[in-house]
Amino acid sequence: MERLPVDTIISKIKKEELFHAVSEDYSFTLKIENYVHYVCGAVHNGHQFRKELWDNCLHTEYERWYEEDPETKQMITSHPIVIAGCDSRFEYDLNRPPEEAVFETAWGKQLWKHPLGEDLKQKSLNKHSDFFKVVYALISKLEEKFGVCIVYDIHSYNWKRWDREVPTWNLGTSNVDNDRFGEAIEQWRQSLSEIELPKDIVSTSKINNTFQGNGYFLKFITNNFKNTLVLATEIAKIYCNEYDQIIFPEVVSAVEKALQKRLPEHAANFYKKYNS
Repeated sequence: MERLPVDTIISKIKKEELFHAVSEDYSFTLKIENYVHYVCGAVHNGHQFRKELWDNCLHTEYERWYEEDPETKQMITSHPIVIAGCDSRFEYDLNRPPEEAVFETAWGKQLWKHPLGEDLKQKSLNKHSDFFKVVYALISKLEEKFGVCIVYDIHSYNWKRWDREVPTWNLGTSNVDNDRFGEAIEQWRQSLSEIELPKDIVSTSKINNTFQGNGYFLKFITNNFKNTLVLATEIAKIYCNEYDQIIFPEVVSAVEKALQKRLPEHAANFYKKYNS
């Protein structure tokens, strides 16, 4: 892996170079092993939190971890194109628009002892901006090369906070073209429901059951690219103990292994149907 400035990353994409890079400020990673028509993203995977913010933050390290999506990058790590955030969403949230990306309150609790200065906010917003410059360059290249593109936008959610039964997998589709892509959406839902998991976990999957797919990553791509489908795919945190901050590696591994097979198969079917 190389450490590269954003301009260099964009230049490499435009030239269709293969590379594995972390941004110069360590805010995100991008791996391109091959130029294919699908991308895997894990925008909430990050846990880094700028040291200059530590003393001013009212949330504990555990409270931040609880709302992040740990291990989501690991679940998609084997795929040819993977983009992932390194920073905690408590510094800035890549799934919120710039004007909402730096929180003042987070999950019902004030985030900062003292309001953040504009210079501190701007540091975070510059990282947010750089990430989306790279996303724009990447999807532009893939649409230009393949005509269509599909993005698997992988998240996780805290299922124990719900007071009803919730699915292992949720697809949020309220901001994509369901008339056009409905078949691909249903095929992905069906495929996820067939995954076999350890610890007697049943793999159920539903559409717009817990989340509707209102994230900025999805909206940014959908609004800028007419031939790209973003599948906001949430896994319940059945792969960890969300209260004790313990990861279950065997479950993470089982999810990764299942997606190694199912995700490229789904992407191939998507290309076959929509490339025309």
